[in-house]
Amino acid sequence: MELLYFLIIGLIAGWIAGTVTRGRGYGLIGNIVVGIVGAVIGGYLFTLLGVTTYGYPGSLVMAVVGALVLLVLIGMFKTAS
Repeated sequence: MELLYFLIIGLIAGWIAGTVTRGRGYGLIGNIVVGIVGAVIGGYLFTLLGVTTYGYPGSLVMAVVGALVLLVLIGMFKTAS
């Protein structure tokens, strides 16, 4: 059941980040991938900053922040090449 929650949070986080940075999402699989990678990045960044989140809403916020960072970095590399 935890895997299902993880995928749902990844999907929602990826969709929110895709909507904020690009104006629409990246499709079901793309949103899940962006959200999951974003959750890893967000977890790392929040740990570095000493920020603690609790529960599913906290996990979602952390994943969205990480996904936004990921998409901004990807956008920077796309425009540089």
